Amino acid sequence: MTEKPTFEENLKSLDDIVTNLEKGDVPLEKALNEFKRGVVLSKDLQDTLQNAEKTLTKMMDENGQEVPFESQNDSTKDTQK
Repeated sequence: MTEKPTFEENLKSLDDIVTNLEKGDVPLEKALNEFKRGVVLSKDLQDTLQNAEKTLTKMMDENGQEVPFESQNDSTKDTQK
């Protein structure tokens, strides 16, 4: 069983695809296949970044429950009015 490529490996693959397509000397059928592969890689990379952002914007409350990081700041703003 092969391991899923890392974020960095996928980013490198996408960069290679873009570089090859920008050269313009890729046969049309291969260019279309590479473009489709690039779209899939781009979506996977975006999903990974969004999941990382969600993880990084949470914190634990006193009960060990995850809460959005902004909620503490928002409640502070409400009490200062």
